[in-house]
Amino acid sequence: MPQLNSALNFPNLQNARDLGGLPTTDGGLTRMRSLLRADDLAQLDAAGLQALADYGVGTILDLRWSEEAARQPSPVPAGLPQLRYERISLLTHTEDEWRLRSRDFTKEQWKCAVLAHVRMELQQVLSFMAAAAPQPLLFHCVAGKDRTGLIAALLLALADVTPAAIARDYAISEVNLREGYLKRYAEAEPARILEALRCPEEGAHNMLQFLAEAGGVRAYLAQIGLTRAEIERLRARLRG
Repeated sequence: MPQLNSALNFPNLQNARDLGGLPTTDGGLTRMRSLLRADDLAQLDAAGLQALADYGVGTILDLRWSEEAARQPSPVPAGLPQLRYERISLLTHTEDEWRLRSRDFTKEQWKCAVLAHVRMELQQVLSFMAAAAPQPLLFHCVAGKDRTGLIAALLLALADVTPAAIARDYAISEVNLREGYLKRYAEAEPARILEALRCPEEGAHNMLQFLAEAGGVRAYLAQIGLTRAEIERLRARLRG
């Protein structure tokens, strides 16, 4: 699978990309330099931080748990104090709590499980994004594939990106991360690493079906507590 054209060259990041340039169902393309997704910014060195600033990023949203952030602190608040940095855990309050709740979810059903059971946290994340300044906003977790991928898929669906492009944006994370993670965890069994990285396109398509059964992405976002104005601001991020 080829790399997406919107991949970003932020030193030390393996899974960073701009959500602009993706095809929509009406024949358009999503806006560039508005929403960016990435893996853990704790990996950034001085050059990476400068690349982030040079791209014009104005807001960083860290979706990690507090335990993750404590283990690998973000360099953004100290290195780029002019940016707005916020951490809002997308899932439950702690890692252990989420492991207990999610242990029976397959990768193909993971996104649907989050949409069904993590509504308050989703509302908090999306409301923050809707209120953010117009400069590019970057959101990330650790690998930048599941939590980050869910938010990306929701926003792409709201922007009427084609289902195939939404699924491909999710799946490309597996390709982006594979080489680096096999090196990083060279002592682990490769099959375990590859399974952990798996991002099946079916998972994105199942999410879209879940949204369709909820009345569409707008109806779902209203159900979890977003206002009409917030929904329109989120859509405008990618559609102008």
